Amino acid sequence: MVIQPKIRGFICTTAHPEGCAAHVQEQIDFVKKSPPVTGPKKVLVIGSSTGYGLASRIAATFSAGADTIGVFFEKPASDTRTGTAGWYNTIAFDQAAKAVGRIARNINGDAFSDAVKQQVIDIIKADFRTVDMVVYSLASPRRTHPRTGESFSSVIKPVEQSFVSKTVDVHSGKVTDVTIEPATEEEVRQTVAVMGGEDWEMWMDALEQAGVLADDVTTVAYSYVGPELTFPIYREGTIGRAKHDLEQTAKRLDARLRTRLHIH
Repeated sequence: MVIQPKIRGFICTTAHPEGCAAHVQEQIDFVKKSPPVTGPKKVLVIGSSTGYGLASRIAATFSAGADTIGVFFEKPASDTRTGTAGWYNTIAFDQAAKAVGRIARNINGDAFSDAVKQQVIDIIKADFRTVDMVVYSLASPRRTHPRTGESFSSVIKPVEQSFVSKTVDVHSGKVTDVTIEPATEEEVRQTVAVMGGEDWEMWMDALEQAGVLADDVTTVAYSYVGPELTFPIYREGTIGRAKHDLEQTAKRLDARLRTRLHIH
């Protein structure tokens, strides 16, 4: 197969396995050149195949010497299209981790589902006993609630007023004006349901109830601030509302984990 770039909007929908492997190796090399850290040894990364989740998994493995479980939703190649970038990234990471004697377990599925949560719990019990760090780095356009069955879709829009800026056509290089209308209350609600903190808290609830969290476990989720230029559609927009919910969840989880360690 000859892989040609295919662009939809500003997103490339094709990926090259060698390019992805080189990208992963570049990150590994950067981590190896940096001073090693004393960190967690059994790490669960929810949303581990691209971006900050992938970087977290690489750092945990190649700086702290951790064994990891990665949860992601990616697609392999077919006869007519390439696999997703995250699919190739995970293959490259898996090979590199095992080459240095580290355990790398992978689950490809819907991280919002109870079934995937249970799969992770079973792997932890079988191979890790407990995890001492949970990284939550999911970025998804959609979520189906595992209890209610309701499906949500996230949007990137301003709130209360329109946003006008410049955009670039990546095919022609032409710069034009773009206007994004404000989100409805329902769009805000659904974006919070997808990108807020509810699922992170559900993960921590499930792991705690299963007894697979170490006494000194830590957890982190990535928020977003970004440049002032994009504040109206990100930090002050629908994504910002979701991140505010995520940050409030962090405060609740922090209080819970402090109670486990009797820290006040």
